[in-house]
Amino acid sequence: MDRLDNTIRPYAWGSPTAIPQLLGVEPTGEPQAEMWMGAHPGAPSRTERGTLVEVIDADPEKELGPAAVARFGPRLPFLLKILAAGAPLSLQVHPDLEQAKEGYADEERRGIPVDAPHRNYKDANHKPELICALTEFDGLCGFRPPLEAAGLLDDLGVDSLKPYVDLLHAHPEDAALREVLTAILTADPEEMSRTVAEAAAACDRLGGAYAPYADIAHHYPGDPGVLAAMLLNRVRLQPGEALYLGAGVPHAYLNGLGVEIMANSDNVLRCGLTPKHVDVPELLRIVRFQPSDPGVLRPEASPDGEEVYETPIDEFRLSRYVLPEAGTARDLTRPTPQILLCTSGTVRAGEHDLTPGRSVFVPAGEKAEVSGTGTLFRATVVA
Repeated sequence: MDRLDNTIRPYAWGSPTAIPQLLGVEPTGEPQAEMWMGAHPGAPSRTERGTLVEVIDADPEKELGPAAVARFGPRLPFLLKILAAGAPLSLQVHPDLEQAKEGYADEERRGIPVDAPHRNYKDANHKPELICALTEFDGLCGFRPPLEAAGLLDDLGVDSLKPYVDLLHAHPEDAALREVLTAILTADPEEMSRTVAEAAAACDRLGGAYAPYADIAHHYPGDPGVLAAMLLNRVRLQPGEALYLGAGVPHAYLNGLGVEIMANSDNVLRCGLTPKHVDVPELLRIVRFQPSDPGVLRPEASPDGEEVYETPIDEFRLSRYVLPEAGTARDLTRPTPQILLCTSGTVRAGEHDLTPGRSVFVPAGEKAEVSGTGTLFRATVVA
């Protein structure tokens, strides 16, 4: 069992206080957006045996187990994070596995450097993800019914939004959503900037249900993603609730602290709320234009106290234990690799005492006995 030393990423949207408060350290004054736990080559966790990439590369079957290697190859197939949003993240979607393979192969054939700013596919993997709230957590997830979105836009009283309102009344619903998102993202930039400014002023004036969009516009003035955001369901998670974000589902995180787990990929297609490249044709190929309920997840408890967040994919499996008694030990040994993360209290994992924000890597089949009083998240795979 290896104690992990993890990198914190200082993305501009990060909260300057949430992760330091969890860790019990002084803020630096800079944004601290994500703490990465895993073997992603961009910022692998460090152990006394080397980086987690080096540890796994030295003996994949020992560290990951033969079943996981046979299923996912000789690498850890998930990345675990603590995510602290102090401002809205980019509005985005992720490809499915087939789309990722096709897109990656196409960009490789065309000789687009993998670090080029207009490159869409950094790898050939999909990127399903799950976010579990540690505090109240606000986000956007999936399309609203078009008529509901039309009413939201119409009530702003902005004349230049009328064409979008009319489009949203068309049938079928998927075609209506495609038409209006296409129109928003391909509009003349100067005209769109003026429309967004008028819409933002109206949101600010109306408040209430419109307040989040006024805040988004404050962070991204003139960005067409402000209008695209109004097409989506707004979600507020309570601590312990989660969202699963599958392929093609547009989403954005707005504010809050959570535990996030995802397949080990960097493939993102952006819809707005970003200065980065937006590839509209490729985005429209990936987005699933179906109204959907966000599907808030609550963990399902098993007799041994494990609370599992059920998802339809196998690259990751997230669960948590709420440990009420310091003297009671639980055996968490599994034939698959694990990362154990403490988010409250003090938990003893093997020989390691974990306080909030601290984590360990447990190789496949390694004895994993935990005790203490607190909350422990367990990340592993289904193999």
